[in-house]
Amino acid sequence: MARKKSKNNYFTKETEEYIVKYNTSTDPDYRADIFTKHIYFPFYKLAENIIHTFKFYYTDVERIEDLKHEVVSMLLEEKIMKFDPTNGAKAYSYFGTIVKRWLINYNNKNYKKLKQIGSFDDMEESYEGSMNVSLPGGITLSQFIDMWVEKAYTKLDILFNKDSEKRIADAVLTIFKTRNDLDIFKKKALYIYIREMTDCETPHLTKVISVLKDDFYEIYIKYHEKGKIIIKEL
Repeated sequence: MARKKSKNNYFTKETEEYIVKYNTSTDPDYRADIFTKHIYFPFYKLAENIIHTFKFYYTDVERIEDLKHEVVSMLLEEKIMKFDPTNGAKAYSYFGTIVKRWLINYNNKNYKKLKQIGSFDDMEESYEGSMNVSLPGGITLSQFIDMWVEKAYTKLDILFNKDSEKRIADAVLTIFKTRNDLDIFKKKALYIYIREMTDCETPHLTKVISVLKDDFYEIYIKYHEKGKIIIKEL
């Protein structure tokens, strides 16, 4: 069984040595054994860390887990045999550069697909315009959302019974709170982003979002009915 690597030491000199052994061997069984025990995990963690560090979330797949395996497959099928330690490059840097370049191209390709569906400039203008809509009481929709978010944070114990649901709700509210700092417009990308923050499955995330959405609209309707009202009274 492969020796488990520590979180911060998953790609070592030993990993590089096994990559060289993999490339110099012609025995398919030996190569498969080396890859499974000594190379797969470092490649997997390399992909995972780069995806999250650079937020490569414009993806065609439903789960980041699937994207990690795509990267590992790419390294195994197209790149591992090209590594030559005599050129002076360390395996970690060599494969890290390859993964970053591959993910940049992959991300940009999916970004362009999204732009074909609708212009980001138009989306931004539409978003900014909707956030500046005036509501009763002389506040904007954006200000109302900020007030609702702060109120919702204090109601998590009321809205949700399970700690796991409260963690998901907290992550969703954080997205709302920091929405102006985000450059993620694709719903799927946001779902992936939140799932990676909370380690939750899509059905659980959907359930939590449904509860928060109902709470938002309930307060929004009451606000319109009562006009100038302090949000904390709702």
